[in-house]
Amino acid sequence: MSNIIPPALVSKLGGLAGFDAEAFEAAHTLEGSITSIRINPAKPHGPDTATLEGVPWCDTGFYLAARPVFTLDPLFHAGCYYVQEASSMFVAHAIKALELDQQPLVALDLCAAPGGKSTLLNTYLHPESLLISNELIKTRVNILADSLVRWGHTNTVVTNNDPSAFRHLPGYLDLMLVDAPCSGSGLFRKDHNAISEWSEAVVRLCSERQQRILADSLPALKTGGVLLYSTCSYSTEENEQIADWLCDTQGMEPLHIAIDEAWGIEQTMSDKHACPGYRFYPHKLRGEGFFLAAFRKVNEQPSFEHRKLKPEKANAPKELENWIVQGDNLSSSFVTFTMGDDIFIFSQDRESDLRILQRMLYLKHAGTCVGRLAKGDLIPNHDLALSHALRPGLPMLDLEKEHALEYLRKGNLPLTTNPQGLAGWALAAYKGVPLGWVKLLPNRINNYYPKEWRIATL
Repeated sequence: MSNIIPPALVSKLGGLAGFDAEAFEAAHTLEGSITSIRINPAKPHGPDTATLEGVPWCDTGFYLAARPVFTLDPLFHAGCYYVQEASSMFVAHAIKALELDQQPLVALDLCAAPGGKSTLLNTYLHPESLLISNELIKTRVNILADSLVRWGHTNTVVTNNDPSAFRHLPGYLDLMLVDAPCSGSGLFRKDHNAISEWSEAVVRLCSERQQRILADSLPALKTGGVLLYSTCSYSTEENEQIADWLCDTQGMEPLHIAIDEAWGIEQTMSDKHACPGYRFYPHKLRGEGFFLAAFRKVNEQPSFEHRKLKPEKANAPKELENWIVQGDNLSSSFVTFTMGDDIFIFSQDRESDLRILQRMLYLKHAGTCVGRLAKGDLIPNHDLALSHALRPGLPMLDLEKEHALEYLRKGNLPLTTNPQGLAGWALAAYKGVPLGWVKLLPNRINNYYPKEWRIATL
């Protein structure tokens, strides 16, 4: 089995600090994978983590003893946790170590699907931040949007744009996370197909693509803004050499991230500018291959002109007052806007950002879709059921697991699941966590779980 790792890769890594070829290859012969989850602290009725081992560099990350069938856990569908590889959770530590959580930021996750790092940013950035989650590939952007809907935050915009589109927003961003497409050698243990697809030519192509993506998008980062650059590759051409290229050509200076030696993360230094890089090796810690480096933009970046926008007249339907958490009044908390017939809400404090992004980018989703009006009544949207903007105290059917799974299959719920005789719109829930909407009628329960989200019958 030791020959499964390309010798050319092992040879190139041999000179790096902390690399042990024999231990590295041995780690790739072990059967079974490491499974880890990251809980959603905004949904506190999630999985019990009391007996789970924590991920050292992420206080909401936990290792599981075995990999369950997540499809059969209603809490997974409710957005109580995200299944994420432990090494990539290091982004959480970087955010805290660089104090990027201390004030509201405008942040961009440039290559965001399927949504792991975007949901992490939602958790760790200041709650008044704006997060733009972008995905170039159209077939993947829906998965990204669904992940963020489950996570429940209203301060997120999902975009479907080429990285070059962000050139039209110069100096707009405080933070960019670029988890760049790469040769994937860090995933060899999880995906054996990645081994056969790896070659030195692929590494060179990926390095060129990474430079193109960064050069196209970095004008959007303001002077003093922070770039977090990461890959799931071991190759220096995609990691340390990119770090030196960023300092040479993109006006960046490296940032140091303090780490605990006990974690097993290996810090490297790039050849030319001594940029700190943080490498994750599977023979040194419980995680897959990962690399991250941080930078601050020091060159002078002309900024996007924020034109003073005329406030739009509040157009919040009165019906929303019954559905959404609010301050003294609805308009003080959220601004409403429409896409087609659907009504969305977005933070009132970020209205100008929303209107800028609507004008400059292609938006797939923004804020929370609360529903649509039909004959004066609000038909609630599934997004609202999973949102933190949902008003507490709405009628709820708290289902046993058997009925919760039947609901997620978009099946029929028996009238016995409504022992209180509730009527009208209600939340289907599991362990007190909303899963979606039902309409309670005298002789039946209508299941409004989205058909495109339903799970397969097992």
